Amino acid sequence: MSERISLAHGNGGPRMRRLIEEVFAHHLGDRLFNCRDDAVVLPIARGAGELVFTTDGYTVQPLEFPGGNIGSLAVHGTVNDLAVCGATPLYLSLNVFLEEGLELAQLERIVQGIHRAALACEVRIAAGDTKVVRRGEASGLYLATSGIGLRDSATRLGLEEIRAGDTILVSGPVGDHGAAVMLAREEFGLRGDLLSDAASILPLTRALLPLPGLRFMRDPTRGGLTAVLHEIHTATGLTPRVREADIPIRAAVRTVCDILGFDPYTLACEGRLVAVVEAAAAEQALRALRATPGGEQAALIGRLTEETSAVVLETRIGGERLIEPLDEEALPRIC
Repeated sequence: MSERISLAHGNGGPRMRRLIEEVFAHHLGDRLFNCRDDAVVLPIARGAGELVFTTDGYTVQPLEFPGGNIGSLAVHGTVNDLAVCGATPLYLSLNVFLEEGLELAQLERIVQGIHRAALACEVRIAAGDTKVVRRGEASGLYLATSGIGLRDSATRLGLEEIRAGDTILVSGPVGDHGAAVMLAREEFGLRGDLLSDAASILPLTRALLPLPGLRFMRDPTRGGLTAVLHEIHTATGLTPRVREADIPIRAAVRTVCDILGFDPYTLACEGRLVAVVEAAAAEQALRALRATPGGEQAALIGRLTEETSAVVLETRIGGERLIEPLDEEALPRIC
């Protein structure tokens, strides 16, 4: 096998078969359901609950960043989308778009990231496909995934469940992923040791699901915390009112944002959870998050009110300002 991807790796011939067997099947091993057939039968117990299905694509640059790579990011992102719906992830599909010229050594590291993440999340890769495109058409590598999970049919989560007076929690510091990717690019002459927060939030969602009063969960990826708050406002007509002093942000993230003019609330997170719970359950939910790995810095950041404003930030000095939605992509190709 050559040291770089060539167009011949996508033509259905022996090079493609070797690529699948010597890279994907070799490294994914116990996580891969079947790489020889065109379809797979998934064993799901009858009456086990509701099927939950999601799909997503990943285009991060650089492909490897402090705290993860595009492979682990794809697994975590798909698992997290199922988890915030109250589901237990079971199976993923994996579509890989390789660019001619990609180093095989880098591809192997990315596939190893997929394996480690899938193993930790206890999901199987049920199906997949590989395509090779010409040099300059895919920024090295793109991934597309779909995920299937199961949830209890009694679970009731969603924007339609939110009520005035409910409280808003976040599971940890926001903006880590966006800032870490930005630093990894070294485009602005900045360097740092900040790690992406990319991780599975399944333990966090499992900690909250048994609690009464849980209304809604979301992972704040593209558009960050701001996007989730505006999504809530648009769907419910209620005003998310959040407190600047209570929103956890690392000093390094704040510094990067101050230097470059970014708003940390709009930077993507890839291992954080935003939850809405009724006020009576807020403290219990906060304790549950803080007692779970990955949620030690969870915070109660605000509440939902019946106002005419969109999203209101109560500042540290006692004032108020509106948090505006993001009109342009602040940091392209971050997830």
